[in-house]
Amino acid sequence: MAIQLNHFQASTLKHEKQPKPPFFTSSKTRTFRVSTEASSNAQQLIQSGEIKPILPKDAATAINSEGFKLLDIRPEWEREKAYVKGSLHVPLFVKDLDNSPITLLKKWVHFGYIGLWTGQNFTMINPNFIHEVEAVVPDKDANLLVACGEGLRSMMATSKLYEGGYKNLGWLAGGFNRAAYGDFSEVEGPEELQYATIGGVSYYFFQLLILLQAVGKE
Repeated sequence: MAIQLNHFQASTLKHEKQPKPPFFTSSKTRTFRVSTEASSNAQQLIQSGEIKPILPKDAATAINSEGFKLLDIRPEWEREKAYVKGSLHVPLFVKDLDNSPITLLKKWVHFGYIGLWTGQNFTMINPNFIHEVEAVVPDKDANLLVACGEGLRSMMATSKLYEGGYKNLGWLAGGFNRAAYGDFSEVEGPEELQYATIGGVSYYFFQLLILLQAVGKE
């Protein structure tokens, strides 16, 4: 786990040193800076033991034996592909519906560099995230296992939840992408849980690889 956290920390520091593009300067476009700060705080909380890292293979035990509730913070378009039955859902990121000229420019850049390949929408941090969690989990002493696709967004979410008064938090280390078949016994949706984050052109490329592998085994 220390290696994994060091990897995330090195990646974060690398991004912090990058100059900010000139069109990412308004108060509505500081998501990256806020995300970096939240991830850094979460790393410290995990390393100090305030937040418990839980591997996907240990998630069932945490849920069934330790009383953790699984909180899925992925956006709706990822969750609808595959989700753990019985899990709670409050997205940390929501689609940015602002259509001002500067935002439209950012959306165009995002689509060209990220959206076309990954299928990810242009998003913003959910301003009501904590309030929405409080609506589904009013007891702030409850054990919450926070999860996303790859573990980065859930790391940010745990930091926000900790600041919001939730103190018994778990972090699904590596996210659903690291889950093996059978780690979560009941999964619903048309896709595999491990691959629900994949979208856009990369999804069809991935499907082609699976097909080629299947042909190669025949």
